[in-house]
Amino acid sequence: MSFIDQTQTNTTVEIQYLELLGIVLISTVTTLLCCVFLFINGTMLFTLRSKPVFRETSRYILLYNLLFADTVQLAYSQAMFLLSACRVTLLYPVCAAITAFNILSHITSPLTLVVMCMERYVAVCYPLRHAAIVTIRNTGLTICVIWSFSSLNAVSQLSLMLNVRFKNLQMKDFCGKESVFLDPRSNLYDKASTYSLFALAGVTVTFSYFGIIVAARSASTDKASAKKALKTLLLHLLQLGLTMSSTVHSTLLKAVYSHLDRVLAVRIQILIYICLIILPKCLSSLIYGLRDQTIRPVLMLTLSCRCRRFSIISVVPADTKNRT
Repeated sequence: MSFIDQTQTNTTVEIQYLELLGIVLISTVTTLLCCVFLFINGTMLFTLRSKPVFRETSRYILLYNLLFADTVQLAYSQAMFLLSACRVTLLYPVCAAITAFNILSHITSPLTLVVMCMERYVAVCYPLRHAAIVTIRNTGLTICVIWSFSSLNAVSQLSLMLNVRFKNLQMKDFCGKESVFLDPRSNLYDKASTYSLFALAGVTVTFSYFGIIVAARSASTDKASAKKALKTLLLHLLQLGLTMSSTVHSTLLKAVYSHLDRVLAVRIQILIYICLIILPKCLSSLIYGLRDQTIRPVLMLTLSCRCRRFSIISVVPADTKNRT
């Protein structure tokens, strides 16, 4: 019996060791990938504040707002992933506040895309009035309205999340929407607000796209400008789809865990997390930056200078150590 017990103990220890090794490996890979994207997003944010042409142009100001919201979501997603991987649970009020903060930035992204689409529509369809309508002051007021509306929505959801009597403040599950949406009204409100917002964004992009197509057929419209605006709207539609992809993350996970074994489900979960959460928060804005003829040279110069500075910093201590 002692030999059998010892064998079972060794098997259990080996399984736990493999699980721990897998957690460390997955956490390291996702964190490195996330750090690379955060570095790119940070460089992009710095680029958009480095030149007067970016600080004084409405569409670049809106792009900065969009990129800032995506960067906050990326950092939040990775932090929550590491907490769940390390099996760390939070207090319900703390998790509710963090979730509400994520909702704040999550709502800001599609609203900013809506405004960016309308700005391109005005630029092509009403070129003579564009300078009077799309001003720095109006852009700043629009961004304030976006964040105010997002804050109001986040506070409303936070009040619904905290309007529940918790038997125990310490959470038994990991922090996430599903863990704090204990009141059915919270889940209903979240779905209604999210789907309504993305429906509004989709209608706006479609309306702007077809409006520019109609305007492009007129003789008074600049054909090159209209063609470029159509490509930009298609990019905004892609950005909206990438932003929307994160909303189906939980649904896909439920389907995966209900039809597959645990080991395979965990591997697919990591793949879904990278494809639907990490990549969209960087690729959309990066593609926009590389495509723009004004941003691209400044962005590439900033990236090369930062990488060169990082390599110098990493080499200098080694040289100093060798000399001593």
